[in-house]
Amino acid sequence: MTSGRANVWSKFSYGSRTDTPNGCLLNPEGSRLIFFERCKKSPKNNLEIYTHTFYTNHTGEPAGFKSTSKIGVEEGWKEWNELQKLGWTEVSHKFD
Repeated sequence: MTSGRANVWSKFSYGSRTDTPNGCLLNPEGSRLIFFERCKKSPKNNLEIYTHTFYTNHTGEPAGFKSTSKIGVEEGWKEWNELQKLGWTEVSHKFD
């Protein structure tokens, strides 16, 4: 017997529904960083993430703020994967 509800899990191809891209990517030139973080106020059934973009100094550290945007988790995973295909690398930076 079925409940008649749609299986929302079947269309999500990037892992668990609660997984979000989280971390920092540095572009190949070392001139920009993008921080990905989960929006803490987004409901679990409609997760969103923030992407914070910074210009960097000569050592690859954040030196100037460029922009912030809020996107859906699926779009976030697409962006994360596309950037890595373009040569962006994951780096360790703590964003506060």
